[in-house]
Amino acid sequence: MNQKILKLENLLRFHSLCRQLHSLCQRRTLPLWRHVFSSPYPMWTAQLFIRPDALIPATLSQYRLLITKKEERPQKSRSSVTKSKKEVEVWIGMTVKELARAMEKDIDCVYEALLNTAIDIDSLEANSRLDDVWIKEVVKKTGMKLKWSKLKQDKIRENKNAVRRPQADPALLAPRSPVVTIMGHVDHGKTTLLDKLRKTQVAAMEAGGITQHIGAFLVSLPSGEKITFLDTPGHAAFSAMRARGAQVTDIVILVVAADDGVMKQTVESIQHAKDAKVPIVLAINKCDKAEADPEKVKKELLAYDVVCEDFGGDVQAVHVSALTGDNLMALAEATITLAEMLELKADPTGPVEGTVIESFTDKGRGPVTTAIIQRGTLRKGSILVAGKSWAKVRLMFDENGKTINEACPSMPVGIIGWRDLPSAGDEILEVESEPKAREVVDWRKYEQEREKNKEDIKILEEKRKEHQEAHRKDREKYGTLHWKERSLKKYQEKIKNPLKPKEKTERDSNVLPVIIKGVIYGFNVNAGNVLQKSAAKKGVKIKLHKIIYRLIEDLQAELSSRLSCIVEEHPIGEASILATFSVTEGKKKVPVAGCRVQKGQLEKTQKFKLIRNGQVIWKGSLTSLKHHKDDVSVIKTGMDCGLSLDEGNIEFKVGDEIVCYEEKEVLAKTSWDPGF
Repeated sequence: MNQKILKLENLLRFHSLCRQLHSLCQRRTLPLWRHVFSSPYPMWTAQLFIRPDALIPATLSQYRLLITKKEERPQKSRSSVTKSKKEVEVWIGMTVKELARAMEKDIDCVYEALLNTAIDIDSLEANSRLDDVWIKEVVKKTGMKLKWSKLKQDKIRENKNAVRRPQADPALLAPRSPVVTIMGHVDHGKTTLLDKLRKTQVAAMEAGGITQHIGAFLVSLPSGEKITFLDTPGHAAFSAMRARGAQVTDIVILVVAADDGVMKQTVESIQHAKDAKVPIVLAINKCDKAEADPEKVKKELLAYDVVCEDFGGDVQAVHVSALTGDNLMALAEATITLAEMLELKADPTGPVEGTVIESFTDKGRGPVTTAIIQRGTLRKGSILVAGKSWAKVRLMFDENGKTINEACPSMPVGIIGWRDLPSAGDEILEVESEPKAREVVDWRKYEQEREKNKEDIKILEEKRKEHQEAHRKDREKYGTLHWKERSLKKYQEKIKNPLKPKEKTERDSNVLPVIIKGVIYGFNVNAGNVLQKSAAKKGVKIKLHKIIYRLIEDLQAELSSRLSCIVEEHPIGEASILATFSVTEGKKKVPVAGCRVQKGQLEKTQKFKLIRNGQVIWKGSLTSLKHHKDDVSVIKTGMDCGLSLDEGNIEFKVGDEIVCYEEKEVLAKTSWDPGF
């Protein structure tokens, strides 16, 4: 800068001299200037007239300021560039919406940044979590600076959950009635048996004599004893609900038809009882039939570790007939005897504890539950929590719909007053107030969300590894290509095998959209005339069902109808190769097998396969089938024949088998299992 200022000083002096010379010339003082320049002191003389010392300092000061600003300007511009590159704070497991908010951008900006990457844009939603690889990619493409932060930790919340009380003092316990579950195979007479015991017409009111829901009923016996029965359907569709019923039961009555024996649901029922460590009373039903064989049933049960007293075990077996009512009192007495041996007791004081047996929504009463009280005494106005729902008891009723004021241990009760619908099997606990109930429900929802987040992070990590592996393979596959060539190759692979219209239609036909409890499939609901007319006009089928497993069977049949047919092979005949030779046809030799039909018959027009050492080595058609020298279309059992195949490269060996079969298309059946 000093050199620049020095140059400026010289320029300013020269400029001032020129201005003075021009002024003097105008005043006709040129002779004087000539004298000045001719004198031995020209500069001194010029300075007397010019006096530039007043102009130079001011000019130099302004120039110094200008140079200083110019030198500072690039530094300021660089700092402004640095500040313009915004720093984005991100964390692992960030969602699309959270990343867009952190960058102060629209969600579409995130989607655009992820175009032409390995991630599936169509599967991303606003709440989809992103891998750290894609978070880096988005921030990088938007020209921002990345800053990682730890996962945002919620403040440690105090546990507000409600739990069961410690075990009561044995001195406070009082005897209670047994809770009994009736289990067994479908159509073995469970509902009819229960109906006889409680002397109501449940079987007549229910479609097909089969229960629609898990029900709980209190039965009073002539002896004054009471038994609470849980009535569960025997079909496999309710196996999970049946397992939940076994969690609160004390005794299982296993119903087995004497004319049918042990079946699939019978075995499932035994397993449920064993898992719950519940003793069994065997009720061999339908003993009034001529084909009944109770002893056979007892022997079959030995294979499943159900040993009756007749065989030295501890399982009581009672021969009954639910249809005629024979020996039902003996079954009840056997149940009461077992209950006395178990010495069932409960604490009738303090806050209520119980289990939800049935849960449904009633049009006029809202959410309703059927529950078994296990501890304490339930009264109107009690505050209950179950799962993620709570209730202030507005109304209680028994199995006959009669309003009651309190419910003691082992007593089934209907409860009205729930804010939301709890699930069957949920634990019921009484709390002191409504605010406490809300705290408990909020805590349980918070816990569920926290567990869900943990699972999401785990799944996210697995997907991240999958994406990294796929990206690595993709780089290995296209790494040596130019980006244009790589894009072209990917596009060619994408359009290489496009779906034909027919294939697309078949693919779409394999999708079955279903609405449960809506206008397409209905369970325990009615469809009004207006709705039915509207559905008929739009070509929408409405299928209503009263029995849950009938609905499942209908769905399975509908799904199966969308599947492609399966081609099955049905054997027609089998032959063994006894000798091999060849014949000349034109200029080539054709291998021929000498066979004898061992089973069925060989038909020339059907399909054939060649089997060697148990392995199929050829499938196809025959070119010739001869008996001696005559061409024939059928060779029957015991006859010899010679045959040749439509493929000349196959060599026969003595001992090979020839199987004649026909192909038939059969309807496929879905393997879908609802899981309950």
